[in-house]
Amino acid sequence: MFGKILIANRGEIAVRIIKTCRRMGISTVVVYSEADADSLAVELADEAVFIGPPPAAQSYLVMDKIVDACRQTGAEAVHPGFGFLSENPAFAKRLAEEGIVFIGPNPEAIAAMGDKIASKRAAQAAGVSTVPGHVGEIADVAEAVRISRDIGYPVMIKASAGGGGKGIRVARSDQDVEEGFPAVRAEAAASFGDDRIFIEKFIESPRHIEVQVLGDKHGNIVHLFERECSIQRRNQKVVEEAPSPLLDAATREAMGAQAIALARAVGYDSAGTVEFVAGQDRSFFFLEMNTRLQVEHPVTELITGIDLVEQMIRVAAGEKLGFTQADLKIDGWAIESRIYAEDPYRGFLPSIGRLVRYDPPAEGEQGAGLVRNDAGVREGDEISMFYDPMISKLAAWGPDRITAVDTMAAALEDFHIEGPGHNLPFLSAVMDEQRFREGRLSTSYIADVFPEGFHGVAPTDADRDIVTAAACAMHLILVSRANAGRRPREDWVVLAGEARRPVRLSWPGDTLQVELTEEGRALLLTDIAWRPGQPVFRGALGGRGFALQVRPAAEGFTIRRRACSLHVLVLTPRSAELHEKLPPKKAADTSKLVVSPMPGLVVSVDVAPGQEVKAGEQLAIVEAMKMQNIIRAERDGVVKTVGPRPGDSVSADEVLVEFA
Repeated sequence: MFGKILIANRGEIAVRIIKTCRRMGISTVVVYSEADADSLAVELADEAVFIGPPPAAQSYLVMDKIVDACRQTGAEAVHPGFGFLSENPAFAKRLAEEGIVFIGPNPEAIAAMGDKIASKRAAQAAGVSTVPGHVGEIADVAEAVRISRDIGYPVMIKASAGGGGKGIRVARSDQDVEEGFPAVRAEAAASFGDDRIFIEKFIESPRHIEVQVLGDKHGNIVHLFERECSIQRRNQKVVEEAPSPLLDAATREAMGAQAIALARAVGYDSAGTVEFVAGQDRSFFFLEMNTRLQVEHPVTELITGIDLVEQMIRVAAGEKLGFTQADLKIDGWAIESRIYAEDPYRGFLPSIGRLVRYDPPAEGEQGAGLVRNDAGVREGDEISMFYDPMISKLAAWGPDRITAVDTMAAALEDFHIEGPGHNLPFLSAVMDEQRFREGRLSTSYIADVFPEGFHGVAPTDADRDIVTAAACAMHLILVSRANAGRRPREDWVVLAGEARRPVRLSWPGDTLQVELTEEGRALLLTDIAWRPGQPVFRGALGGRGFALQVRPAAEGFTIRRRACSLHVLVLTPRSAELHEKLPPKKAADTSKLVVSPMPGLVVSVDVAPGQEVKAGEQLAIVEAMKMQNIIRAERDGVVKTVGPRPGDSVSADEVLVEFA
């Protein structure tokens, strides 16, 4: 077994690998860029080696720097994690030439399967059913348009070396191809150092199901069942689960057998994932193979009890697999939510900034379920524009799917983040949404369920009860403190959004009774855990525990209960009457301004003052976290001023163009 392993990665996956290495008694080395100098991975590793500026092309993607770090530290092997150099056969070959073990598949398997074009050719040769498309490199935009027309719209433009949702665009017209092809090529070059592109048919409303395979260097290959990853936005996974609610035993066996056959055909000898696109009728087609550890591997670990990172290390050291296919069984159900630094209320655009507060839920057994949180950040860390916007991966296990979903919902409710935007409200909405709870999934789920984008959800009666009771408790605590512990008057009015609820408060023992006087119901609030200034209120209503995200607001509180957010006021009856007479605040007129939808770097500005533009015309391109966003004019007009120039950094809502 290795004595020292270098981790050629950063963030959450670097921390994940360090934890397994520690358990195995293996020393660790991490490499880091300027942006990651104070990261959790650097703190936890036994050694750390600086490798350059923040852009990955100048640090994490430079093979010479990784090799030099191995020489400096005496690392015997390299674990590449996912992304960066993890699927680069030249890197695996280079390490072998240097006498360093690559913890991953052999270079020939990476070349055959890791390259999306080569993998389709190999799959076709092995008789595996594949998605229709053009299996070959594409020279320019004109050829891309011609091929797309031949395949028939819609098509998917994909980077050959792509992964993690990067370098992918769906095109539904010639114009989409003309704009999307160069954008995908630029993203591919920036993220993977390889700008080759291919095009395939885009199958509408499919399910994304993948099979985890694991092989050793002695010819043994098994599969560890499937994961469903259909909840996606911008072709990047958001929620994953194992097993899939779609598959029956026969389909699971057939899909697993096909994945093993494909892996065996290329002599696969590590952890890898064979991805399929599946129809609702359980038909499935090979999509691609990822020759690396997947982001969503925790759900497979939770249902099998197998540590995939440990198995990759053991296989790379030459050990045989310690189990056969017959030894593997599915135990329960697991769900993973990717906690992203992004703004779900603005089309899930990336968000950056410092984690002013980072308070994840407790890990381990939670009721009938179990919670696990894989993170590479701490409170006070910076979410950088240079890398993927993931904050952490929250996973929940249960003996059945609904228990796993409910365990996840409770954990999301108890997760507190301040600083950058985050997708916790959106993830909570998914866990509560009926179609998801029934397992009726597809890759178009987000577009289907939130066709106008995500704007939160309307509070249910249960939400209003919880928010009303909690607001009364917080108000009572504040007023009691201000009055030297004396209890205030008992009659109040709670204004929660559009709802007006007269209440009467009483305190039998440790219970707060909130009587809804117009409804004649009493809410019994127990287990109250909150002090002024705390951002999370915890309690139990009618014996059922809950957690709310709270912050002070004018005359009251802003309270978020899962996916609904309300401005809540607790007032005297007279104050409530006066408050309802206040005129609504008018929004400022911003119709002539085009603003940046997210923080990032300005790649190009395509208009000048005095220029006439038409609705839909490209105005600028802003890039953040390896993703380029084209900013278009929403109406005809004449440009009055242009703000930033190419190369400038911009913040969210910064004015890019002003119309006359």
